[in-house]
Formats: sequence, C-alpha cells, structure tokens
Amino acid sequence: MKRRDSNEQQQRTRPREKQELKASEERTYSGKCFVPKADIFETDKELYVILDMPGVSKNALNVNLENSVLNIEGHIEAGRYEGLEPRYTEYNVGHYARNFTLSNAIDQGRIQAQMSNGVLRLTLPKAESARSRKVQVK
Repeated sequence: MKRRDSNEQQQRTRPREKQELKASEERTYSGKCFVPKADIFETDKELYVILDMPGVSKNALNVNLENSVLNIEGHIEAGRYEGLEPRYTEYNVGHYARNFTLSNAIDQGRIQAQMSNGVLRLTLPKAESARSRKVQVK
C-alpha cells in the first residue's frame, strides 16, 4: 500500500472557496447566487450527490427534472440577515443554483431528495440495464 505524501493529502482535503454563479440569463431575484459544492459517490445500484447549501431550509429548496437535466435551486431568506453588523465572516450569503445532466443510466423516475441542516442528499438509482452484474462462465 502506497502512502500519500502529507502535502498531497492536505491539498485534497482543503475546502475550496465559494464560487459565484455566472448566469447567462437574467434572474428575477436580487442578490448573489452561488454554485453549491458537491460530493458524488457511486455504488453498484445508485449514485449519491451531496450538496452543501448552508442557510437553505427544506421549504426554500426546488429540485426539478426536465429533459434529463436535474435543476437544483436553494433560496436564502434575506430578512434573517437584515440589521446584522458582521464582525467576521467566512462566507457570503446568497442563493444557490446547480444543474446536472443525467444519462439514461439513471432511473429518473425514482430520484429521491432529502434536506437536513443545509445539506441536500440526492439518491439517483441506476437503471436496471446500467447496474453491474455477474456473468456466469460456462
């Protein structure tokens, strides 16, 4: 087993800065919009997509699927931050938006979403034809 160089491991685990969404179309809401960071995990039967969207509640989240594009939008209630004078901040407050184009390997009718404490967990079941299977040798 090869040991990773400590600098390489540090670099892999270091969080990236928030990236502001560069939209080509006009938005109907004011304020900044960010791309939520995502982790994607795969098993034989499913893909899991985990997105960090701090400050977004379950009621302020929209997950839509249209033409094989999974559209995710999370909205922050700006009123919660009005009148506050920040002394120190590590991230900007703003809405979130991200899109994923899905292949036909995903069973799009069985996608599930769960939101808890600002973390969105999507379960994307693989279509039966895309699942790995053992081939019997004769």
